[in-house]
Amino acid sequence: MAHDDMSGKDITAVSSAGVSHETAAPGTAVIPSETFENPGFPAHRPRVTDTDPKAEKKAERQVYTFFYLSIVGSIFAIASYMAFPIEDGDTGALRLHTMMLGIGIVLALFGLGFGAVHWSKSLMANHEGIDQRHPVRGSEETRARAVEIFKQANEESGFGRRTLVRNTLLGALVAFPLPAVVLFRGWGPQNENPVEMLEHTMWKKGARLTLDPSGLPIKASDVTLGSAFHVIPEGLNESEHRLEEKAKASVLLMRLDPSKLKESAERTGWSYDGIVAYSKICTHVGCPVALYEQQTHHLLCPCHQSTFDVTEECKVIFGPAKRALPQLPIAVDGEGYLIAQSDFHEPVGPSFWERSSS
Repeated sequence: MAHDDMSGKDITAVSSAGVSHETAAPGTAVIPSETFENPGFPAHRPRVTDTDPKAEKKAERQVYTFFYLSIVGSIFAIASYMAFPIEDGDTGALRLHTMMLGIGIVLALFGLGFGAVHWSKSLMANHEGIDQRHPVRGSEETRARAVEIFKQANEESGFGRRTLVRNTLLGALVAFPLPAVVLFRGWGPQNENPVEMLEHTMWKKGARLTLDPSGLPIKASDVTLGSAFHVIPEGLNESEHRLEEKAKASVLLMRLDPSKLKESAERTGWSYDGIVAYSKICTHVGCPVALYEQQTHHLLCPCHQSTFDVTEECKVIFGPAKRALPQLPIAVDGEGYLIAQSDFHEPVGPSFWERSSS
C-alpha cells in the first residue's frame, strides 16, 4: 500500500479492470484492451524511371557518367603526382602538388559514390519486403531458393543487363585504388634497391661501437658486469640519412658472466669476454627493445611484451615476436675499443623486412 507524503493518507492502487482513462487515479497504469492491426506495407509509388523509358535511359547515362568521372579522377591523381613533384624548400610546389592530387582523389571518390547512390535510387527495384529468418544450414530447397534470390537481385538491379553501367562501375573500382598504390610507392626509395637497403646497415668491419646519442667510442673496460648501453655505429650522427640509418643500426650492448652464455658453434667468437651486442629493433613490428633485466638477463619490448633471453642468443621466450634479435659480431681493436666484425648476418627489425634479393 502506497503512502502520500503530502497528505499523510494511504493510497490504494486501483485495478485497471473497468476503470476508464479519465477516472484513473494519478500514477495508476491503464492498459487498453484493444490492439493495433498490422497496417501492412504502404502502396508502392512508382518513380519516373519506372514509368518513363526515356527517364530510365537518362538515369542510366548519368550513372555511368559518374563512374567515368571516377576513372578520370583516378588517372588525374596519378598524373598529378608525377607532373607536379614536391621540390625541397619550395612551399608553392608542395601546395600545387597537394591541390592537384586532392582534386583527382576527390573526383575518383565522389564519382564512385554518387554513381552508386544514383543507381540504387533511380534504377534498382525499390519494393519494400520482409526477409524471414531461417536456420543457418538450409535444405537443398533453401539453397536452390538462395540461387533464385541472387538471380532475382541481378534482374532487379540490372547488374547483368545494364552492361555499360556494370563495366564502368568495375572500371571505377579498379582505377580507384591506383593513386594509393602510386602514393605508397613514393614513400620508398626512388633510385635505390629497397631490398638491399633493408638488408644492410651502417655496421661494417672495423666500425667502432659508440654511445647513443653522443657518438663517443666505447672501450671494453667501460662495460661492467650487468651494465647495458645503447649503441650506434661510428659516424652515424654525421650521416645524411641519420634517422633512417639509426632505425636499422641501433644496438644494445650488455656484459654477462661468460659462463652463462650459451653460444652456438657458428657464433663462436661473436662476443668478447661476456660482452654481447644485439639489435635494438624488435622482430615483431620494429619497436625499440629498451628494457634490460639484469637478474634474468631478459630483454623486453615494452610495446607488445616480446621477451628475449640474452643468455641464449636472444631467442624469443614470450610474446608475439617470431624470431630472435639479430646479433652483431664484435671484437676489440688495438686501442681497446669495441668494434664490429661485420654487419648483421640477417635483416634486422620486423620479419616482413626479411626479403631475399636472390
